[in-house]
Amino acid sequence: MSRPRTLALIVAAGRGHRAGEGLPKQYRTIGGQAVLRRTVQAFLAHPQIDGVQVVIHPDDRELYDAAVEGLDFLPPVNGGASRQESVKLGLEALTADCVLIHDAARPFVAPAVIDRVLAALNNEDGVIPALPVSDSLRRGGSHIEAEVEREGLYRAQTPQGFRHAAILAAHRAVSLAATDDAAVLRAAGGRVAMVEGDEANMKLTTPADFARAETLLAAAMTSRTAMGYDVHRFGPGDHIWLCGLQIAHTHGLIGHSDADVGLHAITDALLGTIGDGDIGQHFPPSDPQWKGAASDRFLAHAAQLVRARGGRIDHVDLTIIAEAPKVGPHRDAMRQRIAAILGIGFGSVSVKATTTEGLGFTGRREGIAAQAVATVRLPAED
Repeated sequence: MSRPRTLALIVAAGRGHRAGEGLPKQYRTIGGQAVLRRTVQAFLAHPQIDGVQVVIHPDDRELYDAAVEGLDFLPPVNGGASRQESVKLGLEALTADCVLIHDAARPFVAPAVIDRVLAALNNEDGVIPALPVSDSLRRGGSHIEAEVEREGLYRAQTPQGFRHAAILAAHRAVSLAATDDAAVLRAAGGRVAMVEGDEANMKLTTPADFARAETLLAAAMTSRTAMGYDVHRFGPGDHIWLCGLQIAHTHGLIGHSDADVGLHAITDALLGTIGDGDIGQHFPPSDPQWKGAASDRFLAHAAQLVRARGGRIDHVDLTIIAEAPKVGPHRDAMRQRIAAILGIGFGSVSVKATTTEGLGFTGRREGIAAQAVATVRLPAED
């Protein structure tokens, strides 16, 4: 018997700004990545999820595209005026046996939670993960008006799993201001089972939530440092490309691409942090498409590979070894350009220069060398 086709529907159409920074919370970053990206990746990585679709606000398409750049999954669906309408529009767009509906602002959903929901869904029309209430409860305003018995009370989480036909029929038949989809199914007469949730599967809403998320990520990350080195010789020309800048000079640098020795060294350093070969493997000089190519493309690619592993670039340090041209007048512009390509802060980029006191090929002004060191943080299990 074949496994039922199961898709994840990520609800990201909300416009809440309570988390600050002027962005909907699903597009804020934690650990250098958008919350939505982390959420989508959690489902893409699960072996029993056959596809992922996100419901977005139509005004957020640019934010969405930037958040999920490089990920391969179903195109987004525009949401509606309410959460229920957004979910309904997402469900209408899906073809599946089962669907897991998940809040975009819960990026820490664990594979085990997804496993428990899917296992229970074999015998149910609806399943939610939930945690028992452990705190004492009170009802009131400025003063306590009553105690509330906590026995039998649970905190609902997502993903909430459903038979696709059952939850779609419920959304078509029922209209109510529901906070989750289990309530919609129950209002339509369906039954919903509960499985164990996870304390880490929190919904990010307030600045305090985001601060806690950063702490959790920091504890789960490991630091890696790698080096890169590159050399290009001088040839005919009146300028060179160095750290993404065109600089007038008595000669040019010879290379298959634009021969930007600084960006090449940083690219190799970043690839080294994730153990993903070197620049020649990703952009072989034998391939004519890279002839004369701007090296910012190489560096941006390496940075994207780091981010795709859940990584965050903490710092890059570049040393240029040359008698000429002088780096000092261009240093800050170089730092700004590198920071812009990598999507990191100006203060996270260092550019230094030195000579070899007339010794060796750089001392003889035959070319330029560059050495780079990159430090990134990656998920500890990577």
